[in-house]
Amino acid sequence: MAEPNLNSFSDFPEDVQFCILSFLSPTEIANFASTSKRYAPLCQSDSKLWHSLCDRRWGSKTQINKWGNGQISYKLLYKTLNKWENLIGFWRRCGQSQQKETVKPPSLVFFEWGSSFLSGWRVSPSQNAYSVIKSPFLWISISPEGEIVNYLDPEGQNKNKLFGELGYLDMDVVPVNVNFIGDSHFSVEENVNFAYRRSLSSGNLKGEDNGEDIVSVESGSTGSLPETFEIYQYYANRMSPGADRAIRRQRRREKEKQGKKRWETEHFLKIVDSSPTLDRPLQGLWKGICEDMKLEFYLVAYDEFGISCRRVGDLSERRSSSTPVFWTSDPTFVESPFPTEEEYIYDSRIHIQPPEAANLDWKFPLENDVVSRIMYINSSYDLVILGVEGASVNPWRVEGRVWQYRNGTFGYGFLRDHFIVDLKHIAKNGCLLDIPVDL
Repeated sequence: MAEPNLNSFSDFPEDVQFCILSFLSPTEIANFASTSKRYAPLCQSDSKLWHSLCDRRWGSKTQINKWGNGQISYKLLYKTLNKWENLIGFWRRCGQSQQKETVKPPSLVFFEWGSSFLSGWRVSPSQNAYSVIKSPFLWISISPEGEIVNYLDPEGQNKNKLFGELGYLDMDVVPVNVNFIGDSHFSVEENVNFAYRRSLSSGNLKGEDNGEDIVSVESGSTGSLPETFEIYQYYANRMSPGADRAIRRQRRREKEKQGKKRWETEHFLKIVDSSPTLDRPLQGLWKGICEDMKLEFYLVAYDEFGISCRRVGDLSERRSSSTPVFWTSDPTFVESPFPTEEEYIYDSRIHIQPPEAANLDWKFPLENDVVSRIMYINSSYDLVILGVEGASVNPWRVEGRVWQYRNGTFGYGFLRDHFIVDLKHIAKNGCLLDIPVDL
């Protein structure tokens, strides 16, 4: 019997070797490189191996050759995108906003891939049926020098411009720092030192005060932190002649920069479960016309206590739009056929329709007329709504129903009311739905 021909990894052509290595993680590649000296150059090949790694993972989502105008290493690109990839999806603002009256921070942000950047969009309900407003919020990319560049549109007014192109950066935007706090939390703060560092790089090494002898340096190596630059400048000024005056001027400039801030720091939390699953069919972000005839966003979450539905709003504000809409500790569905009483409860209620329904002959999809399952609601919010405890009549202790339709959407209503609020998807398969064509 002939013995099988066993080839070692080194016997494969180089292209085959790169293809095999492209399926490994960076840690596995590092471990493989340590097994033999001849494999080290193979694992360090930027144009072949790390390009293959980036292309295999993100090639279908973004144009990896365009990041940094094609002038950055693919190893740096892999490290950066591996961190930023977690941004894709929905995030909601948390904490009480400190913005000026002219700046309204978004309650809901949606990140998606661009050609050579990540774009974060404000997502808000419109007053046109179920349409969703999508306006620019945050732009994240890498410069040709390998530095992180982030720009924010404080008012979302540049909706008609191509988000992320160089022409957009000349518009009314604010340079910011995006700070990651774990995988599900990030903050956005204005980069008040950006304009000053920019003036230094253009040749003005005397700072903002003309004629002042202040020792200043440009930002350090590629990717260095602003804090490193400031510390270096601080100690350099202390060692220079007239150090006391320089320090006072430095402090005065810092106060001036703080006074010119256009954006106060905001925090955002990731909505991890933003889409329904087979086990959790109501889970995720939804939109629906509520009883005041306005489109609202809803977030349905499952936990160890049951199911809760809230309007998307600021978590820090009491009695705000994040107040629970309904809650139940028993997420069990009742399958058809339904009792006659349940059929009457559903048939005797009207579906809330958008204001345009009368003029546009609006009709709900036929699938919504066919209820596949029913869930009972018995909500109680004594501990959530302040001042309700012990009241003789608690408006938040109500009984109702959730009707799931055959198309996967659902509606909810309470027995004390005579209407049904139908909820539709905000996004599906990673794409926002019902976006007006002109946005």
